[in-house]
Amino acid sequence: MELNGVPLHPLVVHAVVVLAPLAALTGLVHAAVPRWRWLLRWPLVVLAVAAAGASVLATQSGEWLLESRPELGPIVEEHEEHGELMRNVALGYVVLSALAAWALGGASALASGRGARETRFGIPVAVLLAVGAVALLVTVYLAGDSGAVAVWG
Repeated sequence: MELNGVPLHPLVVHAVVVLAPLAALTGLVHAAVPRWRWLLRWPLVVLAVAAAGASVLATQSGEWLLESRPELGPIVEEHEEHGELMRNVALGYVVLSALAAWALGGASALASGRGARETRFGIPVAVLLAVGAVALLVTVYLAGDSGAVAVWG
C-alpha cells in the first residue's frame, strides 16, 4: 500500500515511534507516583491501545511492503523479527495498562476522593506495569534501530 507514492510502512512507523514511548512513560509514572494515578488512568489505557493499534498496522504494512518488494527480504529480516516482537509486547502492554487502571488506586481528582480504591494487587501490578513499560521501550528501540540499519546501512 502506498500514499502519494510513499509506502505506508514508513508513515505508520512514525505513529509507533511517538505513541509507544508516550504510553511507556505514562505507565512508568502511573506505577511510580500514586498521587497522579487518578489523572493518568485513562490516558495510559488510551495511549497503550493507540500504540498497539499503530504497531499492528506497522507490522501489517511492513508485510505488504515486503510482498511488493521481495528483494528487501534478506535486508529487513532482523527488523521484521524485532517489529513482530514489539507488536506482541505492545498488545501485552494493553492488558497490563487495563489491569493497572483497575487495580491501582490513587487520590481522586474529586474533592471527596470517591472513586479511588486500592486493591491488594497494587504493588505486584505496579511492578508488572513498570516491567512492561521498560519492555515496550526496549522493543521500540530494537525495532527502530534495526529498521534504520536496514535502510541506511
